[in-house]
Amino acid sequence: MITSAMRKPKRPSSRKKSPAPERRVVESYDPPRARPFRPRDEARGRVDSPGSRPIRPEREPRTRSEARGRVDSPGSRPIRPEREPRTRSEALRRSGAPHKYRYLLLHKPLDVLCQFTDVGGRPTLADFVPVPGVYPVGRLDADSEGLVLLTDDGALQFRLADPRFKQPKTYLVQVDGAVSEDAAARLRAGVVVGGELLRAVGARVLDEAPDLPPRARPIRVRASIPSSWMEIVLVEGKNRQVRRMTAAVGFPTLRLVRVAIGPLRLEGLAAGEWRELRSQEVAGL
Repeated sequence: MITSAMRKPKRPSSRKKSPAPERRVVESYDPPRARPFRPRDEARGRVDSPGSRPIRPEREPRTRSEARGRVDSPGSRPIRPEREPRTRSEALRRSGAPHKYRYLLLHKPLDVLCQFTDVGGRPTLADFVPVPGVYPVGRLDADSEGLVLLTDDGALQFRLADPRFKQPKTYLVQVDGAVSEDAAARLRAGVVVGGELLRAVGARVLDEAPDLPPRARPIRVRASIPSSWMEIVLVEGKNRQVRRMTAAVGFPTLRLVRVAIGPLRLEGLAAGEWRELRSQEVAGL
């Protein structure tokens, strides 16, 4: 058993104790002096002090951030000069004036693209409608003629082009051969073309040719096979739908003229002419 007398005595530590920090007694407190007013202070509404430098004349903003009221940073790029508005809608938006939508009806001629630009130099709507900012509602093939509605009202464009709103479009169609009532009934019932069901909400055979201006490019005429006319009404605008449907029932399309969009009619417009819609017509869309 180890007793306390048998334990080795502790060696004194070789480490020196650090002296206690000396306390500093502050006899007096001298507060910092307020800085003199500067020209920027006066610009902020403060009173300038005598002897300060004069305020520099205000310069033009160099950056977009500075133009918006932010402080300019060194090395920032200068603001690009504001460009001219490209469209009438953009000019009205910048001016802050209330925007008045435009609604136009055009009789699109044959072989005219239903758009405003073409890299190939083909005829477009820009050759007939000198109104900036308007766009066609839906499309009409280049080899088709008739009514095209143009507007800068985006909400109306969406509503008329969407088949859910069932806006009827009426076409006069000249087909190759003597079309029968059975073929018109098949169009109303729906035909499957390329795995896609195409249906007309209205299709009837016309007893005589409609009163239309002559076609700019005559159709092919075969002495042994007569041609006939139909009226077809659609509420959907699928690609070349009328031509695909008439060909599916055995009567290829020779001439296609859109004569109505809802309550709007083609009467009174020659090929290439356009007019503004009246307020009552716009309300009926």
